[in-house]
Amino acid sequence: MEIILMRHGKPSFTGARKVATREMASWIQQYDLSCIGSDQPPEASRVLVHRALMVFSSPLPRAMSSARNLNVEPEIIDNVFREAELPVYLIPVVKLSPFSWVIFFRLMWLCGMSQKAESLAMAKRRARQATGMLVEHARENTGPVLLIGHGIMNRLIANELISLGWKKRTRAGKGYWEAGVYAFL
Repeated sequence: MEIILMRHGKPSFTGARKVATREMASWIQQYDLSCIGSDQPPEASRVLVHRALMVFSSPLPRAMSSARNLNVEPEIIDNVFREAELPVYLIPVVKLSPFSWVIFFRLMWLCGMSQKAESLAMAKRRARQATGMLVEHARENTGPVLLIGHGIMNRLIANELISLGWKKRTRAGKGYWEAGVYAFL
């Protein structure tokens, strides 16, 4: 049995070059609504997709449009696979690139400071639920299942798989379209 965790393609939304933290909630909302446009997957991603007997996806547009660009229709689209929420902290005066703020906010989140967003503990519980779904379908299909998801959530799911005795065949990278493959022997 195999489970493939693939990150979505590159979102077309980039937004402003520098923003204040008070603008980040809107930036995150726009990013979450963003598709990947014409970003095309590499051949290695296409090969993995064609091995899968069943495809799962996050409902966020960047994951759904990635599925379209891979020419697959996910059988299961569920909020359990969406990206872990990102808290927003108000820090006056300073303007940084949105991606610098994302890194800062994610580090704060990993340290347990989630503001009103989903906490790390809540995201881990959701990852356990997502892992259960993927494992159940991998067992039923006796073949590879694929999740088109997101960076942080895919890593949390991978950690759950490993804790259940699944072995990492290939390590999921942090880049767009990269995938990790996990096997239960």
